[in-house]
Parts: sequence; C-alpha cells; structure tokens
Amino acid sequence: MAHAVQAAADDLVLRLEREFKAPPERVFAAFTDPKLLAQWWGPEGMTCPVCEIDLRVGGRYRTCMRGERDNWVSGVYREIAPPRRLAFTWAWEENGARGHETIVEIDFAPAGRNTRIVLTQREFESQTSRDMHGGGWNSTFGKLEKFLQGG
Repeated sequence: MAHAVQAAADDLVLRLEREFKAPPERVFAAFTDPKLLAQWWGPEGMTCPVCEIDLRVGGRYRTCMRGERDNWVSGVYREIAPPRRLAFTWAWEENGARGHETIVEIDFAPAGRNTRIVLTQREFESQTSRDMHGGGWNSTFGKLEKFLQGG
C-alpha cells in the first residue's frame, strides 16, 4: 500500500531540466539579484515591476508578475549555496493571503561553459496545478535564456 501512496506523491512533483549558455555564477545571480531577476522573471508577456529579495536562509522574497493582472508570489529561502543550489517556499497571494505552499529546489551544475539547471517543485495540490506551473516555468526559462544572451 505504501507504494500507491508514493506513486500519488510523485504525481505532484514537477521536475524540469534546462541548459543555459552562461556559467553557473551568472545564472545563479540572475535568480538572486533583484535588479537582474526583475529583467526576465515571469512567463512570456509578463513583466516584473516589483522584486524584493532578502537573500539569506530564512529571508523572504516577493515578486509581482504583471500580465493582464498582477500575480504576486512570495516565500522564504530554505537553502542558499552559491552558485550550486537554491531552495525556497512558493505560494501565490490571493486577496492579500498566501495560498497553498510548494517547495522549489534549483540545482545549478556546470556543463562545459554552460549551466544545467534542474528545477524540482513539489507538494502541489493537484496535477493540474503542477502542469500549469510547468508551463509557466518553461516560458520563464525561455525569457531567462534571452536575458542571459543579452537579448
């Protein structure tokens, strides 16, 4: 029976891998420097007019992804190991309250002159939520790629 529980839990985990043409230090900084993050954060068609980062374990972050409406996300840093790993909680804000919280872990590994990112986001409420976040992250990574290439 424990196997069935594990299978259900695995369905609520998102895992993405992507390679970027930049060294790990530069890619890590793009995620942790608010001036850099604000230039690319969010899916295609969105801007990031507000980006607050207190980069320390236990420190908070809060960003606004602006599209047809403002989409606020916030959380707390759980692990910071530059330029190799970043882990934080993630929750959308609705009407001033934080919603369901997930955990995001990002590993940054050298791949020649490039960086391979492995993003794992876990503890989703549903497969639908997981899949929507997958689409959002993939679109966001497309913007990160353009940013790192100077475009």
